[in-house]
Amino acid sequence: MLTNNLGYPRMGAHRELKKACEQYWTGKISRDQLFLTAKNLREQHWQLQAAAGIDLIPCNDFSFYDHVLDMSLLLGVIPNRYAPVVTEVKENAEIDLYFAMARGYQKDDLDITAMEMTKWFDTNYHYIVPEFTAAQDFKIFSTRLFGECSSARAAIGKTPKPVLIGPVSYLMLGKEKEPGFDKLDLLKKLLPVYIDILNRLRNDYRAEWVQLDEPFLALDLTEKQRQAFLLAYKEIHLKCPHLKILLTTYFEGLRNNAPLAVQLPVCALHIDLVRAPLQLDELLPIMPDKLSLSLGVVDGRNIWKNDYHQSLLTIQRTISTIGTERTMIAPSCSLLHTPFDLELETEIDPVIRNWMAFARQKLQEVMELKLVAEGNAELLGRNQQAILSKNKSSLIHKQNVKERVAGITDTMAKRKSPFPIRQQLQKKRFQLPLFPTTTIGSFPQTDDIRQFRAKLKSKTISAAEYDSAIKKATVDAIRWQEEIGLDVLVHGEFERNDMVEYFGEQLDGFLFTKNGWVQSYGSRCVKPPVIYGDIERPREMTVYWSHFAAGQTDRLMKGMLTGPVTILQWSFVRNDQPREITTNQLALAIRDEVIDLEKAGISIIQIDEPAIREGLPLRRGDWPTYLHWAVKAFRISASGVIDETQVHTHMCYSEFNDIIEHIAAMDADVITIETSRSQMELLEAFAGFKYPNEIGPGVYDIHSPRVPTVEEMMALLEKACALLPAGNIWVNPDCGLKTRKWPETKQALINMVKAAQQMRTAVLIS
Repeated sequence: MLTNNLGYPRMGAHRELKKACEQYWTGKISRDQLFLTAKNLREQHWQLQAAAGIDLIPCNDFSFYDHVLDMSLLLGVIPNRYAPVVTEVKENAEIDLYFAMARGYQKDDLDITAMEMTKWFDTNYHYIVPEFTAAQDFKIFSTRLFGECSSARAAIGKTPKPVLIGPVSYLMLGKEKEPGFDKLDLLKKLLPVYIDILNRLRNDYRAEWVQLDEPFLALDLTEKQRQAFLLAYKEIHLKCPHLKILLTTYFEGLRNNAPLAVQLPVCALHIDLVRAPLQLDELLPIMPDKLSLSLGVVDGRNIWKNDYHQSLLTIQRTISTIGTERTMIAPSCSLLHTPFDLELETEIDPVIRNWMAFARQKLQEVMELKLVAEGNAELLGRNQQAILSKNKSSLIHKQNVKERVAGITDTMAKRKSPFPIRQQLQKKRFQLPLFPTTTIGSFPQTDDIRQFRAKLKSKTISAAEYDSAIKKATVDAIRWQEEIGLDVLVHGEFERNDMVEYFGEQLDGFLFTKNGWVQSYGSRCVKPPVIYGDIERPREMTVYWSHFAAGQTDRLMKGMLTGPVTILQWSFVRNDQPREITTNQLALAIRDEVIDLEKAGISIIQIDEPAIREGLPLRRGDWPTYLHWAVKAFRISASGVIDETQVHTHMCYSEFNDIIEHIAAMDADVITIETSRSQMELLEAFAGFKYPNEIGPGVYDIHSPRVPTVEEMMALLEKACALLPAGNIWVNPDCGLKTRKWPETKQALINMVKAAQQMRTAVLIS
């Protein structure tokens, strides 16, 4: 019985890769130093997995930025606009081309936009979207994959398992950049390159197993997509007969695709039995005689300890049907989505810590499950003690919270008046100009600000000293916003470490890690809170700073909150009750904060919900149930205020076409969305639906360091005006500015305000 791992976190136990990349981007270290950091991390991770007893150790799961972008570079899918980068950058152009595709390029007299970025299925990880043209060519462009195979073999003394995104899923992850063709029609041109890669791995690098990730097999498929899978894997089997293909699916069950999956000519199939445990019942009766099954029983997306008894039942059922030699034990998906090592957490309550497992511990769980399946009763008994301790713990349950959730009524999820009435009352109250300008909330967090926060935690400065420093940064930001002419100001959120962590620290039922970092995109890491029990707001969370900021200016000041669904999605959630109940607990806590902000004189309140689409189930048939409770939770949080109080929400990097009616049902007075990388394409859904409320389409991409010109933002606003009523359009960046630097931020916002002012003039003249 083989043990199998699908992928491992890249950043390192102490975010070494993040720091190295950011130092490289700012010119503080050389390419050689960057590559050395990456080499050391890869070797550490391979050796760690070997020491844990993993049989199939992945390679090529490491990435400097994003594994989908890695595939695009491997396959030569490089948009034409980056050709000058290859010409301009003389030495080792590949890594700089790679980062230019991810982040944009604005130097050497070049100004090239970054590629589009969106969410990786229903996770908080973002990938770089491949761009396809009708005449798309494919070729082996990057050879890093092959170098990693050699390095891994040297590091662990055996051949690793190379990991690639499968050909069908790779195409489906991308976007057609011109009309008149279907990206799946490129499959016949793509397959020869895949086959060349696979044969090189087998013949030149002695690969025995290759993992091909096909997560789309667990989604709803058209007949054309089904035929694409059949074509691809028949061709791969025909042309690579001596290679063992491990076909992986995750994040959902195969369901009606199970018959398709088991007829694909591969050696092993991986399934996610955490997200979809019932699919085993569908698969076992139809398993072909020679197909092995990789059981994803260890949760690759949460931090709770595996229940060995439940997993053992699954393993035993599989063995009794297909035998031990055809059964593999694995995490449900790549461990990319979990923190690195629980051993680094020394301050968590030992009782709760005993219920948890991070990536390194999950490797151990995989190995221990194999031993338990072979009869190790001691390991099983120790595990069951921890599981029983959690199930019976008084730390988890609060009766008053349960009663309040049970008392939620439909009235609590409705504003007093419909939007047209609220809009007129708000226009009268605020007297804002056409195309009002604002930002999404956060301003750059400088090293000084982070150091003040660190000093407060280490108690090397007093709370009063910290308070004074944050107040100074807040006042400086307010004065600068007044100076450039922003209409609705923000306080900058200098006191906040993260848009979810900050709130979780002030809510009962949460705990926090010191080193529980998870990659969100590129070098951006987040440290998700852990929801372990019933959630309650014991005191005001943001009123102090919002009230202080509002008192420093005569202009409108927004209060900034994170919505209940986003807090849920971006936390590690308890697994002992439905997510809907946890979300309602969060909604009531945010509702209390909204009401207190209004009492404190804050008349514009933003409740960010960037993760609401991310939470969609991967099967459309499951959408209505989720959307009902997710939208209702937002409305519960937002509906306790008077009509004259304006509620904003923010969403980023999401497609809205298929859920636009539910976005409208949220009934926020203003929604701000990411639209710059898609060149306002996302607005078409709002225009087609005749979205009734006000919209702030992002006019510049904050995930890139480049500064857009006034003319560029004007052009985007003109596109917006062609789709939406000018009187309903706000002007803002795509997202918060926390991760940017002040010089680029200041110039970009100055340009943004100028663009809005010029648009006012242009519209009034016309």
